[in-house]
Amino acid sequence: MSSINFDLRTIKAFVFDVDGVLSSDIIPLHPNGEPMRTVNIKDGFAMQLAVKKGYPLAIITGGNTEAVKTRFSRLGISHIYMGSSIKKKDFADFLQKTGLSAQEIMYVGDDIPDYEIMCQVALPVAPADASPEIKEIAKYISPRKGGEGVARDVIEQTMRAQGTWMCDEAFGW
Repeated sequence: MSSINFDLRTIKAFVFDVDGVLSSDIIPLHPNGEPMRTVNIKDGFAMQLAVKKGYPLAIITGGNTEAVKTRFSRLGISHIYMGSSIKKKDFADFLQKTGLSAQEIMYVGDDIPDYEIMCQVALPVAPADASPEIKEIAKYISPRKGGEGVARDVIEQTMRAQGTWMCDEAFGW
């Protein structure tokens, strides 16, 4: 049974911010100034399984590092928007490319740059440690902090509700 008070059967795609959602909001810096992120392996498993089952996934992040692009493209995510200064423009591009409407989308964000998109989508989601403004508009606040399994939480609940979680593709990478 889902802890998300929403009809998850209506969700057709997932869109994620990176910093503070798929990675912790505390980011060490490499000596060359490049931000270094950690990612959650269970998030990665859920994301690649969702892709295999035909769910469109997107990453929309203000960050712009090759490591982030490489990580998520290796999971099969083809809609990756890096250096997104106005996220709603990239979100509109994702909708146009997939033919989906905002009312079929779950968006997971944690801070002010995510606000505009979260006001548009069917299911705005926030990690437990999101900013107060984002928690205020979220329809679901995950018990997980950013970088600690938020994507796994929401993807697994959605796929279970749709009967796509425990499938043949789940037993391998």
